[in-house]
Amino acid sequence: MRSFVFPTASCCVLLFCGPLCGFVVADPTPPNFLLIYTDDQGYGDVSTYHPSDCQTPNIDGIARSGMLFASMRANCTVCSPSRAALLTGRYADRVGVPGVIRTHPDNSWGYLDTGVPTLANELKRLGYHTAIVGKWHLGLESPNTPNERGFDFFHGFLGDMMDSYTDHLRFGNNYMRRNSQVIQPTGHATELFTDWASSYLRQQAEQPDQPFFLYLAYNAPHFPIEPPEPWLAKVQQRQPELPPKRAKNVAFVEHLDHNIGHVLRTLRETGLDRNTVVVFTSDNGGSLPHGQSNHPWRDGKQSHYDGGLRVPFMVSWPGQVPAGTQTDYAGLVFDLYPTFVELAGGQPAADLDSVSLVPILQGGSIDQEREMYFTRREGGAFYGGKTYEAVIRGPWKLLQNDPYSPLELYHIGNDPYERQNVAEENKAVFNQLKAVMRGHIQRGGSTPWQAPLKTTQ
Repeated sequence: MRSFVFPTASCCVLLFCGPLCGFVVADPTPPNFLLIYTDDQGYGDVSTYHPSDCQTPNIDGIARSGMLFASMRANCTVCSPSRAALLTGRYADRVGVPGVIRTHPDNSWGYLDTGVPTLANELKRLGYHTAIVGKWHLGLESPNTPNERGFDFFHGFLGDMMDSYTDHLRFGNNYMRRNSQVIQPTGHATELFTDWASSYLRQQAEQPDQPFFLYLAYNAPHFPIEPPEPWLAKVQQRQPELPPKRAKNVAFVEHLDHNIGHVLRTLRETGLDRNTVVVFTSDNGGSLPHGQSNHPWRDGKQSHYDGGLRVPFMVSWPGQVPAGTQTDYAGLVFDLYPTFVELAGGQPAADLDSVSLVPILQGGSIDQEREMYFTRREGGAFYGGKTYEAVIRGPWKLLQNDPYSPLELYHIGNDPYERQNVAEENKAVFNQLKAVMRGHIQRGGSTPWQAPLKTTQ
């Protein structure tokens, strides 16, 4: 017999008792998990948070039916490290992925540690069927393919980005797979992933005795920005004043939102919505050169200013998470790892860097102070294969946006938009956070981030 803290509708009536109002239920029916994870979707390209030229009614509906998080950050400013952190509950450099994993070894900056369990491993151990539909981006070959890292089912794209959403190739390589089988589907990738996710949900509805974890990782709205023509025409007709680049991105995001709505409708039609935790978030901020928006935060993808880190984040669970609620809790996306494990009836590992959000979802609070760490390794002349870091502690943020520039310090409590570097006026804090940063760098440095050399016999 197992038991765990399980927030219930009746518990929500007792919120006045404080954060411990959850109670233990023996042998409950564990919830399903649907994690919708988009790529490069900026904070400003979700109309949940503020009026926007980009309309996302289906994404907004997740927030209306549950809890909106206003202050969450991605674990990295780019794709692979954010995904590695999400799926391990650990800082990405501590699992071997400080940078983007790419097709060509001379420009690949990570190798997922094969000894670290993933969220899929943990949920599978707890009796879940585990699936990923969409983008993987944590390895192109054994032993780091989805089926070898805890997922029972994979239907999607192994690589980083597609050169086109309609031919699905990357540098001429076909990375589309159904489990280990190479496939050649036709159609827009966003629509393919939607259809595959919906098909999976219908299949799981016929297996009511086994809970599931579906990780639906869209490539969109990562560039190339390729909305179907009817969607672009609709946006141009509605908002003819938009610059062409911005109009294309708006259309691309609205097409994505429409497809997310289709998945959510499948969830309702199958009755799975009644006991499914739905989470929507993104891997990092939007790309400003491609017309994406991170309003009101400074800068965008690749940057340690908050435009590169702040992401939309919302959780819906009918009857459990009160609808229309909001929290300003400042956490990191990888906090989903211990959250899901706890809600599934497991005990999160003690060595995780992430923090369970269950107390927040129960209407309580998390009082421990968070220290947040960010790093990215990158190649090319601008980065030189080196890393650059950021640390947040309390109201202070120390950051660097390339390996060769001086560190900057911001009091994000007084200056949330990071306009005034106050490093010179606050030497004690500056030096203190530099020491904190060095400690994180040392810990990350103990994990190799390149694939082992292949030897011939």
